[in-house]
Amino acid sequence: MSDDDDEITLGRIETEVALLMRFGEATRRATGTAEHRVLDRAAYVILRHLDTAGPQNVSALAARLNLDGSTVTRQVSALQRDGLIVRAPDPTDGRGTVISPTPAGLQRMAAVQNARTRLYGDMLADWSAEDRTTLATLLGRLNQALVNRNRPR
Repeated sequence: MSDDDDEITLGRIETEVALLMRFGEATRRATGTAEHRVLDRAAYVILRHLDTAGPQNVSALAARLNLDGSTVTRQVSALQRDGLIVRAPDPTDGRGTVISPTPAGLQRMAAVQNARTRLYGDMLADWSAEDRTTLATLLGRLNQALVNRNRPR
């Protein structure tokens, strides 16, 4: 591949990622089912992470999500106010706390996840299983590259 071809390809990637973010947000807003709206985007991401990684302190959560600690603290406070997470003493450092999802938080997260899975299933129904697997793999690689790029050095 020549440098010119690579530049063209990178330009296409930039455009497609910009469109993906725009169309993804428009799709989220336009989807008529209430399931998509039981959590805002930040709450969903936090609950998904806690569900897979287990209890976390705010610092670890902020680092994993590449966010400022004060931002995560505000988001966690809102989740706690809504009864979607609980704080408990940190078993490794009694001075701190760890955050865990409540059953209500997990229920809402699962509702959003299921609604999104159905939506993507409908949108990608005419794609082959191989194409869907390839898309999932490449999106995972793109997300990891973004994490690596934004990780403090």
